[in-house]
Amino acid sequence: MSTEKINLDIHKILTLLPHRYPILLVDRVLELTPHQSIKALKNVSINEPYFQGHFPTRPVMPGVLILEALAQAAALLTFAEEKEPHDPETTLYYFVGIDKARFKRVVEPGDQLILNVNFERYMRGIWKFSARAEVDGVVAAEAELMCTVKNTAADPK
Repeated sequence: MSTEKINLDIHKILTLLPHRYPILLVDRVLELTPHQSIKALKNVSINEPYFQGHFPTRPVMPGVLILEALAQAAALLTFAEEKEPHDPETTLYYFVGIDKARFKRVVEPGDQLILNVNFERYMRGIWKFSARAEVDGVVAAEAELMCTVKNTAADPK
């Protein structure tokens, strides 16, 4: 296992993930230890489109988007370990399960959401991670995530 720590800017993230505005939810990777963990950042801005309706008088980041941000960080951890680069246009990373999801703190405009994801195991094409999102050192959400990778060029369905 490598002990090398890596950080990724938005330009590198865009080469690894197929997501784009308005659903790209990782702004920077602060620290990535291959085969182990990732620490990423999402700057939560009042300009996010979901704040128009969730909620107009008290904007709150939807919990499902916090989980999506954690899944995108998990995808970056997975893709950063590849020996051969993948094509983000044809390689998709899908949720296959979420367990023990808990929301413990409201995330509001102006917050910096720190996304911590730890690799747990890989079995039969399924990656499993423990994930935690924090704001100012306080847990905002946590969950166990299960994901899989699919090449849509080989199987477009």
